[in-house]
Amino acid sequence: MRRFSGSTAVVTGAGSGIGEQTAIRLAAEGARVVLVGRTVSKLEKAAEQINSSLSEPVAEIFRADVTAEEDVEELAHFITQNYGTLHVLINNAGTSGTSTILDLPASEWGRIQDTNVKSVFLVSKALGKIMIDNNSGENRAIINVASLSGHKAGAMIPHYSSSKAAVINFTKALALEMAPHGVRVNSVSPGFAETPLTEEGLKNKRFEQAIEKNTALRRVGKPEEIANVISFAASKEASYMTGTDLLVDGGWMIT
Repeated sequence: MRRFSGSTAVVTGAGSGIGEQTAIRLAAEGARVVLVGRTVSKLEKAAEQINSSLSEPVAEIFRADVTAEEDVEELAHFITQNYGTLHVLINNAGTSGTSTILDLPASEWGRIQDTNVKSVFLVSKALGKIMIDNNSGENRAIINVASLSGHKAGAMIPHYSSSKAAVINFTKALALEMAPHGVRVNSVSPGFAETPLTEEGLKNKRFEQAIEKNTALRRVGKPEEIANVISFAASKEASYMTGTDLLVDGGWMIT
């Protein structure tokens, strides 16, 4: 199946985890993919992995801090100059931390909100204009990666939980605004999956066992499983879906 043949896609936070796996999936299905992130070495490794399996390279990297408006504007200029249009945008960049609310420094609150929410706003604003202005009439979609924690507050992550709840609500607002232009906007909320954000925690056997106990499917998710759902939401198969959050949590919320 090549659902993205002829499409151009941008994936933020594409150097590892869910972002990397999503970029791999989109490229395997025919998309030209621009991998965006702050760490060039990670982006180059991901792009090499994609391109090495194909007869012609389809992945290239763009180094950017998506919390910085200047970097995002440069990214928008790069896309316009090199691709002319954009069909798929995956806002995946994110980070986390641990703290109680009463002990949480304002600077740390700001860091989490900037990375998880401000970046989605900045990138959607800049690249969304490209999707509208260069309307090719083809499938166009924005997918924002939220979290299970945006539905249910997690212990010691008040800044992360609130930021992901904001992403879910921002997605709905953006979907309403972009609908007249034919651009669909949805969010995907992963549960506990094997990513750089959960890597340290999963080294603790008790933590992993707690996840398995509280998840209906009794296991931790894999990043490629989340990427599968993101790819579906971005594809024309989801052509009548916008303003929706897809919860991919292994059944955490029903236990």
